[in-house]
Amino acid sequence: MPKHVNHEERRAQIAEALIQVAGRRGLHAVGMRDVAAEAGVSLRLVQYYFETKEKLLFYGLQHLTTRFTARVGARLSAAGPNPGPRASIEALLLASLPTDEESRTFHLLYSSYSILSVTDDALAAQPFIDNPDAAEDALAGLLEEAQASRLADPDADARTEAISLLAMTATMGTSILVGQRSPESAIAVLHHHLDRIFTTPEA
Repeated sequence: MPKHVNHEERRAQIAEALIQVAGRRGLHAVGMRDVAAEAGVSLRLVQYYFETKEKLLFYGLQHLTTRFTARVGARLSAAGPNPGPRASIEALLLASLPTDEESRTFHLLYSSYSILSVTDDALAAQPFIDNPDAAEDALAGLLEEAQASRLADPDADARTEAISLLAMTATMGTSILVGQRSPESAIAVLHHHLDRIFTTPEA
């Protein structure tokens, strides 16, 4: 009787191998043979599922985004059943700072994908380009919710603050990667700016 193969699990296994080896060597230096070796499968199997490195990169990006979404969800769950706008914003922003191995890999590879999209038209057309807009919309909505509840400065422009927080977090993430500052100092800076925006502590 032929062995049943879960193709989605196999694709996820290969995508996870891509993320792991790219996290160590850099996205630009990874070939399909490297991914096959990391996953413990044959090169032919990787080619069967993805055909080209470009298709593997696309799927790897989706897998990376799924992992990040789960990471944010875990932080929100840890904050309690009703975390409130500030705790929700912290969960989103802190999840993207490279404070451990998983978040370090996410920040490194997501930045690499963004840079590659500048010169790769196919990659630039992928849906992940919309993700920064989704994060901006989510933060702006949370800030507006806080303002409506009188937890945040009513005169602040929610959209501008959302853009600033995301840009600041991304820049600090890179500064952590290159050793310019520690995760602790970056988190302190983030809290400083949130203290400025949120005028009243959440209950």
